[in-house]
Amino acid sequence: MDQRLNFESARDLATQIKQRKVSVREVMEAHLSQINDVNPKVNAIVSLNEDIALASASAADDLLAAGAEVGPLHGLPIVIKDTHNAKGFLTTYGSPIFRDNTATSDDLLVERLRAAGAIVIGKSNVPEFAAGAHTFNEVFGVTRNPYNLEKTAGGSSGGAAVAVTCGMVPFADGSDMGGSLRYPACFNNVVGLRTSPGRIPYPKASLYSPLGVQGPITRDVKDAAFMLSVMAGPSNRSPLSIEESASLFLTDFDLDLTGVRVACSADLGGLIPVDPQIKRNLEEQVKIFNDLGCVVEEACPNLNDAEEVFQVLRAYEFELTYSNLFDRFRELMKPSFIWNMEKGRKLNATTIGRAENLRYQLFNTMRSFFENYDVLLLPVSQVAAFDADLEYPPSINGVTMQTYLDWMRSCYYISAAGNPALSVPSGFTTDGLPLGIQLVGPHRGDYEVLRIGAAFEEATGYGKKRPNLANIKNLNQA
Repeated sequence: MDQRLNFESARDLATQIKQRKVSVREVMEAHLSQINDVNPKVNAIVSLNEDIALASASAADDLLAAGAEVGPLHGLPIVIKDTHNAKGFLTTYGSPIFRDNTATSDDLLVERLRAAGAIVIGKSNVPEFAAGAHTFNEVFGVTRNPYNLEKTAGGSSGGAAVAVTCGMVPFADGSDMGGSLRYPACFNNVVGLRTSPGRIPYPKASLYSPLGVQGPITRDVKDAAFMLSVMAGPSNRSPLSIEESASLFLTDFDLDLTGVRVACSADLGGLIPVDPQIKRNLEEQVKIFNDLGCVVEEACPNLNDAEEVFQVLRAYEFELTYSNLFDRFRELMKPSFIWNMEKGRKLNATTIGRAENLRYQLFNTMRSFFENYDVLLLPVSQVAAFDADLEYPPSINGVTMQTYLDWMRSCYYISAAGNPALSVPSGFTTDGLPLGIQLVGPHRGDYEVLRIGAAFEEATGYGKKRPNLANIKNLNQA
């Protein structure tokens, strides 16, 4: 088995398949072998179906042999986040309520991935209803960080990020309301993009809300753009849909950052506690941007109202989306989810209206800020990956975290504003845990944050360090 296939870029792997330098079957077998060797210890992939995977690979090879026109992702294996429907696979949402729920259709995003030739082989593990940035649930258990199995993998797209960093799949889909693409990317030394609302049309109960978005998780920035060229694009299924063609993301990046205006803040203008090691890491990356020719300044937009905006409108969306389930199955839900639902039920029109007005003001604050800067540089997480037996870190730099959301402000303040944000690797803690920076762009500035991220990635090479899988495989065999 050629294990090199497991860590090829998705772009190169797709090219090799189309040129018939490697068969889809070989690619699939290599990734299934990696899953069988590694997944038992990290628990990233759930509902795996090897029969479907191998049969689909053979069918994909037959198409190539017949000279058929194939899509850009032809033959590439993928796992779908377990909050997204993939026909024929379980969609449990990490909840015992849906333990036996088999999807009868594909979500729009999955339709697009399959139409481009990707082969769905299973699902990626999530926290219950994707609530929280630590992946654990009563259906499948905890997803563990392959850089240290005692630590969290992040969430809610935790299974996706672990599967990608371990070479079990070349890429994966994710979603992000309060950081669910960015945290797992940061904690697993991969790339995760919180896209602009509407960049990937997202039909959902809260149809007009910009809080929740979907996006790619990959091992490098160029693969994120490659994946986005399939995931993005207009659709009449979403009123927020951006009409811009997804082919934009196939345009080569200009990696010259000379004159790019970078605003930088370790603590979002003093609003959040940040572990000293995280601050030091960000300061080190400022030197990289200076060396790349950027103009870097200590600056941050006024995000004082982002807390109220996010907390109120998240709770409102939870109540809107899960109200019927909550009435019927409350006793099967985790305490933190119940807390969020009860918070939603206590809201009134005045409170919701005030939050919407503050969101309007926050949008304009960010719009004005990005008239003077091209990108905002922040840490992804206020703390490194914490122990996996905790739901969230109890404190950060001496400040107590009261709820499962409090430690996520570095990400969810940006969610409240609705801006695109890229998580890209930025090095490691002294004990070997991955860290990441967050590149926040102006409204609909997805391509630009990817371009800047690609230049940073090339200059540093942080994202090339994969976990010690030999140790994990030995543990699995023991």
